[in-house]
Amino acid sequence: MSTAMDTESTYSGYSHYSGHSKKAHRQGRDRHKSPRSKDGSRSEKSVTIQTPPAEPLLGNDASRAEEGQDDNWGETTTAITGTSEHSISQEDIARISKDLEDSVGLDCKRYLGLTVAAVLGLLVFLTPIAFILLPQILWRDDLEPCGTVCEGLFISVAFKLLILLIGTWALFFRQPKADIPRVFVFRALLLVLIFLFVFSYWLFYGVRILDTKDTNYQGIVQYAVSLVDALLFIHYLAIVLLELRQLQPMFTVKVVRSTDGESRYYSLGHLSIQRAALVVLENYYKDFTVYNPALLTASKSRAAKHMAGLKVYNVDGNNASGQSRAMIAAAARRRDSSHNELYYEEADHERRVKKRRARLVVAVEEAFTHIKRLQAEEQQKAPGEMMDPREAAQAIFPSMARALQKYLRTTRQQQYHSMESILQHLSFCITNNMTPKAFLERYLNPGPTLQYDRDRWFSKQWTLVSEEAVTSGLQDGIVFVLKCLDFSLVVNVKKIPFIKLSEEFIDPKSHKFVLRLQSETSV
Repeated sequence: MSTAMDTESTYSGYSHYSGHSKKAHRQGRDRHKSPRSKDGSRSEKSVTIQTPPAEPLLGNDASRAEEGQDDNWGETTTAITGTSEHSISQEDIARISKDLEDSVGLDCKRYLGLTVAAVLGLLVFLTPIAFILLPQILWRDDLEPCGTVCEGLFISVAFKLLILLIGTWALFFRQPKADIPRVFVFRALLLVLIFLFVFSYWLFYGVRILDTKDTNYQGIVQYAVSLVDALLFIHYLAIVLLELRQLQPMFTVKVVRSTDGESRYYSLGHLSIQRAALVVLENYYKDFTVYNPALLTASKSRAAKHMAGLKVYNVDGNNASGQSRAMIAAAARRRDSSHNELYYEEADHERRVKKRRARLVVAVEEAFTHIKRLQAEEQQKAPGEMMDPREAAQAIFPSMARALQKYLRTTRQQQYHSMESILQHLSFCITNNMTPKAFLERYLNPGPTLQYDRDRWFSKQWTLVSEEAVTSGLQDGIVFVLKCLDFSLVVNVKKIPFIKLSEEFIDPKSHKFVLRLQSETSV
């Protein structure tokens, strides 16, 4: 148990490394870091999409702690738990306040729309019942007797209302996946159509039935039945507009992540730009590999290292433009040798990754072999003395912790995997009798964002930037951008071309042939 506790204390320091010189260097760099520039010169329309709530996937401190550390961080650094340092700028405060205001506005708009839809739906279901009950309450004695046909209409109205209620629940009563910046046009048109339809029925009912106190009760019931039939047709129209219309693929969209250039292609139907953005984001979380900014720091540090090796001396009092031209010329002269450095850096990194991967695979296989040996021993013990999967995972984890730490450190994935998540995954694999290869799949290959914990999702708020109105439909050549905190998704829309197929008839007799054998053969 002491070994497991020591390993846990060492492993808990994945993103909190301490060293006085590194700490001072990081603080100095934060003080000299220039504020971001605001882009206010664009004339594009920008709206916000609120996705399911989650916390940022990475912090700036975790990415800065990655720079300048050797591979033996587990032996040469001190793990500090329970303490963290955060810095925030005036721009961050303004952005946070703006996000809060936007979220409050979106919540009010969402609840207002739900309230209007609920009130209108209640009015729709109570109207046919009111049409039937009001004559019985107001002038019951003057009504003509309801015969067999009239009583049969009661059953028809009851079952049609039940079918309409189930269909409305299945189509409209769904958990919202996101908050869109503008109203859904077809849904709003359907609400307006239903309101006008029910209002016209009530107007006719008040003028021709309530004012005249019509005594033909069977005709009144038939009038209510016609209302329910029309509502069923409107529900069918809603299914066509909201669900069926978008099923046929009409456009192909290319989604490119701005930081690393990873791209995917998707086929979409007739959708508005804001709904197409929602489809893109849903597919992004399951198709794109998780965004890792630590992998992008290598090229930046390499460029900074090249520029740091250049020294410019102002001998004859030239201005700053002359110095910049001298630095650019010197950098161009060193460009021929930089590709060799890049080649050897990548080769050395691949060698270290393969070496750490091999050590990790061997360590995990040995640990799972130990589990099988423990399972064989546990079968001979009493039922009360057997270990649960959690205890078994804690028992074998120290044997693989060091190799796993080094591999995740080399591949820069340690910020995505906490010790608790690894233990839960290990106990899950032990419970379901999974192989070492199945356990390592999560760590050897970076997966999509949904593979990781919900609190590590990168962004909860996306901003949609489009030159066209977000309620307009997709068209060929439209480009819109989805922005979050650290990267953006550039979406390019292309229409699927019209395909013309022609048929060519092949005569079945054309496949027949005659095989002629010579009478004389060579011996």
